[in-house]
Amino acid sequence: MHLIVDGYNLIRQSDTLRGYERISLEAGRQALVRSLADYRKLRGHRITVVFDGWVGGSPQEERDQAGGMDIIYSRLGEKADEVIKRLLAKGSEEIMVVTSDREIVNFAARRGKTSIASAAFASLLDGIAAGPVSGGPPETEEEEDEDRRAAAKKKGPARRLSKQKRAALARIRKL
Repeated sequence: MHLIVDGYNLIRQSDTLRGYERISLEAGRQALVRSLADYRKLRGHRITVVFDGWVGGSPQEERDQAGGMDIIYSRLGEKADEVIKRLLAKGSEEIMVVTSDREIVNFAARRGKTSIASAAFASLLDGIAAGPVSGGPPETEEEEDEDRRAAAKKKGPARRLSKQKRAALARIRKL
């Protein structure tokens, strides 16, 4: 799986990373890259982090590598959103976007890609940093369906998620 991360969006949705950003933008970026590098070591996913460079960036898009991840800084006058859309449009592999930007989420969904909110992914990163926790998410779709049925207080036949939503949940479980 290939994770495309909206860098500043994730930093600003994470309480931990936001503290580093208050020190400086560079400190926030470095903390994010360290956190994602730890995640990559644990899970092995390919990760691309995209940062905005549209206000103070260089005239050309800049690329870097750190911790086995690709880091992209959008060029002057271009937002990270446009870079992420471009990566989504040309990517044929299984891609998950980490962002809370509604426009990118909708763009990804139209292309059959999955997205996860930055706040949810930040919680996942914080959980990894804290160490293993027991009682995580259900391992199989059947366990999830049982949990959902047990929690529901509706009368009548149980409602099943659409095939597309079940497939998206399966991809999220790979995180």
